[in-house]
Amino acid sequence: MATDIVIELQNEPGALATVATAISDAGVNLAAATCLGHGSTTELHILVPHSEPVRRALAITNTAITHEREVMVVQAQDRPGELATIASKVSAAGVNIDLIYVATGSRVVLGAPDPSELRTALAGMTL
Repeated sequence: MATDIVIELQNEPGALATVATAISDAGVNLAAATCLGHGSTTELHILVPHSEPVRRALAITNTAITHEREVMVVQAQDRPGELATIASKVSAAGVNIDLIYVATGSRVVLGAPDPSELRTALAGMTL
């Protein structure tokens, strides 16, 4: 299990640097990050093992976490068809994936409305 934390930032130079520095200074290593811009703001997703140190670090910078959730992390092979295999396994269990991104070390991060269903669907595959 891991936590996907969503932080809404102003889409301006230095915003990411401020957040990344605060998290780094708290001794937290980001396992993954992805950012989606929406005009004047951007949505930063980060993957961390535990959210509490990140919450404390961001409070210092007055940066709010807009959402956090449990996600599953799967060790994947770096080859064609790997994502299709994982998605098919989840689909066969009747689970809808509503979040996906790739983390360091060829790991795939997956989120679903019901994390327990996703955990069951990925039994034996998650880290």
